[in-house]
Amino acid sequence: MNGQREQRVTEEFVALADTLVVDFDVIDLLYRLAESCVELLGVAAAGLLLSDQRGNLTPIAATEGARVVELIQLQNDEGPCLECFGSGAAVTCTDLTGPEGQRWPRFTAQALHEGFRSVHALPLRLRQQTIGALNLFGDTVGALPANDLRLGQGLADVATIAILQERAVRRGEVVAEQLQGALNSRIIIEQAKGLLTGRSELTMDQAFERLRSHARSHHLRLSELARDVVTGAVDIGTVLGSPQTAGPPDEA
Repeated sequence: MNGQREQRVTEEFVALADTLVVDFDVIDLLYRLAESCVELLGVAAAGLLLSDQRGNLTPIAATEGARVVELIQLQNDEGPCLECFGSGAAVTCTDLTGPEGQRWPRFTAQALHEGFRSVHALPLRLRQQTIGALNLFGDTVGALPANDLRLGQGLADVATIAILQERAVRRGEVVAEQLQGALNSRIIIEQAKGLLTGRSELTMDQAFERLRSHARSHHLRLSELARDVVTGAVDIGTVLGSPQTAGPPDEA
């Protein structure tokens, strides 16, 4: 590895690592990964398929020329990328014109039409979890050097960590919003209970049961009913099951 290439490799790993600590765009990250593989590994084209939360693969980023091939992989349910994703291990075909390529006839025909002669598929994986695959397309017959394959896998591994972290953060934000929503609902329910007890002789527990019973019988969410009670959108008397003057009347 010459000094210039070593510097570019370092820069790419630093750029990918930066996604672990700052907000980032997943799509931009994957396009950068594909472009970096073409530049650093000397392949003709690169593309990625990413799994959604239900395990469906979708072409997500590619350099020019790889888009059609990846789409064919999905449409015909065949190709090295699909095998790589399923097994979590790298899949290599050094000569698409030979017997290896006949494993995926439709994929191979399209790849050859696009001018590709070899393909390497590397998993986007972390331990036992595989979230997608990286395709490296060559325009000549032959395998990539072992060091280049390790470099490609290393770039894919760092990108995988970044993607999984982003998904975890998103899930964490959803949970945080749900928790905050629950806290807000509890506050508004307590306020509604206070209003009901102020207009009646009910205890706080009894007021809560009245709220819950009214919400159920009218197919309302408890928090929504409580909010309407607090804002005056619902007549307190209807929740109490008696005229609004069930408690002490308002002073003039």
